[in-house]
Amino acid sequence: MSAKIRLKRFGTKKRPYYRIVVMDKMAPRDGKTIEELGYYHPIEAEDKQIVFNEEKAKAWLAKGATVSDTVRSIFNKKNVSVK
Repeated sequence: MSAKIRLKRFGTKKRPYYRIVVMDKMAPRDGKTIEELGYYHPIEAEDKQIVFNEEKAKAWLAKGATVSDTVRSIFNKKNVSVK
């Protein structure tokens, strides 16, 4: 099983919010997660948009989890280094 850190969509039409999760790379977008790391709420104020556990994210990256492009840009906003 290869893990991937990516977004899981919640919310209603035109009012989305996302959870940053670790999933099997073959699982569907809203499928079963291995672990939840935080959330991304694009509609909120700038300082409340991104919340996640940086230590857990770094631990999963050390275990070999890959990162989606969107999550990579979110991590870059919070200065978390990604391979």
